[in-house]
Amino acid sequence: MTTAWRDPRDTRTRPPLADQPEILLDISRLVSRVLHKTPTGVDRVELAYAEGLLREAPERLSFCLVHPTGFYGRIPTKTARAFLEATRAAWAGEIEIPASGPGRKLHALKVLWQMRPRRARPGGSARRVLVQSSPHHLHNEQLVRDILRREQARLVCLIHDLIPIEYPEYARPGGDALHRRRIRTVARLASAALGNSAATLRSFAPHLAAERRDIPLRVAHLGLHDESRPVPRPTAQPYFACLGTIEARKNHLLLLNIWRQWAEEAGDRPIPKLVIIGRRGWENEQVVDMLDRCPALKGHVEEMSALSDADMRGIVAGACAVLLPSFAEGFGMPVTEALALGTPVICSDLPALREAGSDAADYIHPLDGIGWHNALIEYSAPGSGRRAAQLARMQAWAAPSWEEHVRIVLKTVEEIA
Repeated sequence: MTTAWRDPRDTRTRPPLADQPEILLDISRLVSRVLHKTPTGVDRVELAYAEGLLREAPERLSFCLVHPTGFYGRIPTKTARAFLEATRAAWAGEIEIPASGPGRKLHALKVLWQMRPRRARPGGSARRVLVQSSPHHLHNEQLVRDILRREQARLVCLIHDLIPIEYPEYARPGGDALHRRRIRTVARLASAALGNSAATLRSFAPHLAAERRDIPLRVAHLGLHDESRPVPRPTAQPYFACLGTIEARKNHLLLLNIWRQWAEEAGDRPIPKLVIIGRRGWENEQVVDMLDRCPALKGHVEEMSALSDADMRGIVAGACAVLLPSFAEGFGMPVTEALALGTPVICSDLPALREAGSDAADYIHPLDGIGWHNALIEYSAPGSGRRAAQLARMQAWAAPSWEEHVRIVLKTVEEIA
C-alpha cells in the first residue's frame, strides 16, 4: 500500500493504521473534469473530501479512480496530492488552463498521463472502506461490484439529491433513467449512505426499502469552502445576486419577469441590478431568449460565468441579498455561502433550503411572484426593516463546517468497518 501523506505541521497523535480501517477515496470526478476551469458543486465536494481526509486521517487514506479510459486502479498519495493542489490553484485562477487549441489538449493529456491508475492488488486489509462522494460511475453497478470485490471493501456513498428522478422534467433527456441506476447501485451495494440533507435521505429511503435493505443513513450537511471575508464588489448601484447554473429548475424565469415589470414601472428611475452568476445549462430556452432579446432587461440584468471563487465571493458579499427561487434543491450551498458572508438570502420555501438557512433566511414559495416582487422592493429600500430583521436573525445562525462533515464520514466508516 502507498504511504499516506502527512502534513509535517500536524503534531496530533493518531492510532496506527492497524487499529483503524483503511479509507479508499475515489477522485474519479475531479480527474474527469480536468479541462473545466469553473467547478460545479459536486466537484467542490469531492475536493473537500480529499482535503478533509488528508487533514484528519492521512495515515490510513489511499486514493483511487476510474480513469477516463475506463481503467480502475490506485493513485500514489504524492501524485494525488499534487493533482489536488493544482486543481484548487486552477479554480482560483492561479494556473491558467488554455481555452482552446493544441495547448488545451496537451494540458489534458499531461494530467491524464500523470493520473493513470496503478492496478489494485486483490486482497489486503480486512477493514477497508471505499468512500464515494460523487455519482461519477455509480450508474455502472457491475463496475462498482468488481471494484469492491477486488478491494475487498465496503462502500459509503454521499447522495447529493434525487432531483432527476423526482423531477425528470428538469433533467436532460434520459437523466432520470441514468440517475435511477446510480441510486439503485447505492441501495444495493452501499454499507452506509450519507445525505447532504435530511430531505435527500427521505427521498432515498423508498429506494432502499425497494431493495429490502436496512443500512445506516447519516445526515452530513456540506461545509463552506472558504470562510474568509472578501472585499465586496465596488459598485454605485445596489444589486441582487442569483447563483447557479441557468436551468429550468433554478426558476430564473421568475426573476427575469419581475425585473422586466420593475424596469417598465420605474421608467427613468434607477432600480437595483440583477447579477446572474452561472453558466448556461439545459432546458432553458425561454430564459436565454429573455437574456438575449428582452429590451426591458438591458442594463438591468448582468450575466456572469467562469468567475474565480474570489470574484464570485466578492459579488455575493456586496449584494442586497442572494436569491434562490428554485423548484427543487438537494441542500442549497448558495444559502450557506451567502449567510456566512453576512449577505441576506431570499429563497424558495423548500425543506432542503430550510435545513441550510434555518431561521435566518426569508422563504417564499417559488410560484409566489407577487411575494417575491414585494420582498425585492422592500430589501432594496434604504434602511429596509425587512432586510435589517434578517441581518439580526443571522447573528444566531451557525455555518456548517467541513470538519464536522468529515467527522461524520469517519464515524460512519468506523461503524461499518
